[in-house]
Amino acid sequence: MTYSQTSSTVSEGVQGRLDFRAVTKRYGPTVALSEFTHSFAPGRVHALMGKNGSGKSTLVKLLAGVTEPTSGTISVNGEDRHFTSPHDASAAGIVTVHQELSLVPELSVGENIFLGRLPHIRRAGFNTVDWAGLHRRAGELLADMGLAIDSRQPVSGLSVGQQQVVEIVKAMSFNPSILLLDEPTSALATREVKQLFALIQRLRARGVTMIYITHRMSELFEIADTCTVIRDGHYIGSVEMKATTPSAIVGMMFGDMARATRPPRRTLDRTKPMLEVRGLSRAGHFRDVSFDLYPGEILGIAGLLGAGRTELMRAIFGADRVDGGSVTLDGRVMTGASPREMRKAGLGYTPENRKEVGLVQSLSTADNLCMASLGPISRRGFISRRREQPHVRRQISDLHIKCGDPELPVSSLSGGNQQKVVIGKWLNRHPSVMFFDEPSRGVDVQAKRQIFDIIWQKAADGLASIFVSTELEEVLEVADRILVMHHGAIVAEVDPTKTDLTELYGLCMEGARQ
Repeated sequence: MTYSQTSSTVSEGVQGRLDFRAVTKRYGPTVALSEFTHSFAPGRVHALMGKNGSGKSTLVKLLAGVTEPTSGTISVNGEDRHFTSPHDASAAGIVTVHQELSLVPELSVGENIFLGRLPHIRRAGFNTVDWAGLHRRAGELLADMGLAIDSRQPVSGLSVGQQQVVEIVKAMSFNPSILLLDEPTSALATREVKQLFALIQRLRARGVTMIYITHRMSELFEIADTCTVIRDGHYIGSVEMKATTPSAIVGMMFGDMARATRPPRRTLDRTKPMLEVRGLSRAGHFRDVSFDLYPGEILGIAGLLGAGRTELMRAIFGADRVDGGSVTLDGRVMTGASPREMRKAGLGYTPENRKEVGLVQSLSTADNLCMASLGPISRRGFISRRREQPHVRRQISDLHIKCGDPELPVSSLSGGNQQKVVIGKWLNRHPSVMFFDEPSRGVDVQAKRQIFDIIWQKAADGLASIFVSTELEEVLEVADRILVMHHGAIVAEVDPTKTDLTELYGLCMEGARQ
């Protein structure tokens, strides 16, 4: 029995050294990366930072063999390389974990880990897949990360966070000398992040070079050795993490650009709830959930991955059935209502997976901005660009959506601008309640601050909202009040001005005050 591995045999001498010399990538008149020159030392974790559109993803695509440089040279272990395909990159010992999942949902975890490299064994004169060997090896890799995931389980049954972990395990199966991690923790719970960091530290001890892309500033100081910053396609600089500060890195990323600050928390009118939830339950997901949401309030829901936050919001919105309980929106009992009925009643929902659920990638930015409000925009059932234009222009202006041509596909926008389109789509309906599920996932620091500004401003205008984020620091910053979910139940209510991150993490992990 053999496992088909990459043909990478790491060169003699220094392992995992990566050098760029005047690397440029053009897409027509657009320069995505300009004269990038830098060396990544072996056996270290190199954070790569920059706002959306800075050139980070372009750099990763060049290393992964997805695209070729227009000019310049990439050297691996002292040898100049020219990658024309991902196979060329893997042959050089470079493996990439992309931000977007590339798993096949219908296949098992083990099959996905060894996709294209299934082990074979000869029986009765025929070659056949060695399923037992495949799942044994996959189980070993999963156990090495401390994951209780059955390698025979279909990927479709896993959460987004678990699927991201499987992507990382798949990359580890190649035993790379250079590992590219593009937002690997964007969908991971705190416990899974710690497991990933433990693995990264083991790989670093073995001499593996890692380039780590993230928008979570706090992660850099926990896991990275250096931070390299790109701005508008240009190399800005590289600093040792032990000799820098978050504000210094933000300054490198944005120059003198001012950062937004949270407005003072307001006194809320709690006379009449805008949303009332009583005893809501859904078997296997959450149980006996009750709370009130008031006009102008930002209610944070904190919890680890799998706590039931998203499932609760989907059920309130009518996307999933419930087994018991009631939902009242602006005085109207809406229990059992469909998403369409909830939308008409004034509830908007920005989902955590914006690319697959929140947007239609093939349609234009204008089409996506108007999608949730076609009824009010249309006249006698017909829509026209003339009637849509005021709505499109208003959201692009109010939300500062960076969009050259709103008629181009929304997929051409950066992650932060796509997230603003999802929000703008719902704001065109003038909702009374909004659900924000991971609104800052996969967006840069500037876009994140702009999104928070939008949420705060709409709250000041009277919009009631629920805010969910895996990053508990964000929940503390954005919310007026926080409910903590643990294993599908509300276990605590905290005032963000009277608690700290340590206590909030403890509540999310243990389900009770220490």
